[in-house]
This record gives sequence, structure tokens and C-alpha cells, in this order.
Amino acid sequence: MAVPPGSTGSLIASGYVVARRKATIAAEVTGKVVELLVDEGMVVQAGQVLARLDDVLADKDYALAQARAEASEAAVAAIAADLADAERILNRTQTLSGKNYATEADLTKAQARAGVLRAQLHQAEAQLAAARLEAQRYGEVLGKHRIRAPFAGVVVDRSAQPGEMISPLSAGGGFTRTGICTIVDMDSIEIEVDVNEASIGRLHAGTRVEAVLDAYPDWRIPGAVIAIVPTANREKATVKVRVGMDLKDPRILPDMAIKVTFLDDGAPAAARSDSP
Repeated sequence: MAVPPGSTGSLIASGYVVARRKATIAAEVTGKVVELLVDEGMVVQAGQVLARLDDVLADKDYALAQARAEASEAAVAAIAADLADAERILNRTQTLSGKNYATEADLTKAQARAGVLRAQLHQAEAQLAAARLEAQRYGEVLGKHRIRAPFAGVVVDRSAQPGEMISPLSAGGGFTRTGICTIVDMDSIEIEVDVNEASIGRLHAGTRVEAVLDAYPDWRIPGAVIAIVPTANREKATVKVRVGMDLKDPRILPDMAIKVTFLDDGAPAAARSDSP
């Protein structure tokens, strides 16, 4: 909640450190965790594998789909070869028919065979395209059995264990988990404070601040207002203000309590942060 202005005329407000980018990583498929590769406090990179699910069946499905695609490709090649031969026969029959060395029935038969083979080739090519798409789909499903970090950050909570079943959807009444771990992007850390709506007119984007964590009362952290959220809390008569910090430090953790002093325009913030 907001604190009345101090004797110097500066506005002081209380709030918390928040992470704008925080995600609980879940699986996109249902499966059993066979390997968990992270723990609390671990730094991970974007795309890094966090956990692996049992993929025996998915791997067999992918191999089967690939075999079907290869069979379809072979069928296309065989029909294409037959069609090439039929077209050669058709061309020769047309030439002979023009010289009255081939009957109309021979020409009609050659035309029909070539037409049938063209239709069969078109069907086989469509089946090959479908088989390739199916193989691609099963390959993507197989890839989803490796759960990867969507962005770089720090693991702040590990909620699953090897041997547990996880699923994208919660199974009511069961023991199926939906999340593997929670990752926080420490570069997205900022401050959120509630300022009394009677004082909000004194602030604007860019207003300089000095922040003090309750955990480190002698450490002053310079920063500035990022934005004033354009809505008010009717019950508390406050407006939420987002504040950015000029420095990132591993001691600054999400959900830490913090007090922010909004400096009057023209009053410079501390040139540097004073470590406790």
C-alpha cells in the first residue's frame, strides 16, 4: 500500500519484486517422466532439455510412419516407370496408326493404359504426401517427449519427479501432474507498487526512484518508472505503478518486499547502488 509523502516531499510506496517473464513448464503429451535434468537454482538456456518422457511407443510409431512413407515413395517410383513405358508405347502406336500399321483398338488400348497409370500415379503421389505428413507428425510427437526450456532463466521450483505421470491436462482425482518446473527470467525482474490515487498525478514514465529491499535496508537501488497501469483499485484507492531497476543483481529475487521512493523531478537518483 502507499505510504504518505515523507518530510522531503518525496512519495514513498511499498510493493514487491516481480518477474514479468515466469512460466511453469508443462508437457504437451501425456507420459511418464524417466529423466529429470534440472533442480532448483539451476540456470538453463532457451531450448535446453529439462526432462525426458518415456518415448518407446512414440519412437515405434515414428519408425512405422517412416516405413510407410518409404513404401509410398517406392510405389510412386514403380508407377512412374510403368507410365513412362506406357507413354512410349502410346507414342509408337499413334505413329503406327497414322501410317495405318496399327488398328484403332490398339491405339485406344494404349491410350487407356496410359490414362489409368496417370491416375494411379496421381493417387500414389497423394498417398506419399499424406505418408510424409504423418511421419512428420509422429516425429514432432516424438520430439515433445523431450521437454525444453522456452526461454533462458533460473529454475525456482521443481514439481515433478522421475517415475511420475505428467499430462497437459489435470486428471481429476488422480496423481497426474501437469508441470515439470517453474522458470523465471531474471532479466525481466522489476518492481510493482501501489500508489495512492491522490498522488498519482505527481508521477510519469521516467520518474526517477530509489528502491530499498526489506532484506537489505542499507542498499539503495536506483531506477525509474516504466509505466503507470491505467486502472485503479476501487477498494484500496490505489494505482499500480511498474518500476524498472538500473541494475540486475542475484540478490534481487521475485516476491521480495521493497519500498520505493519517487524522487521529485530534478532530484537525481543515487549515482550508484550502495551494497550493504
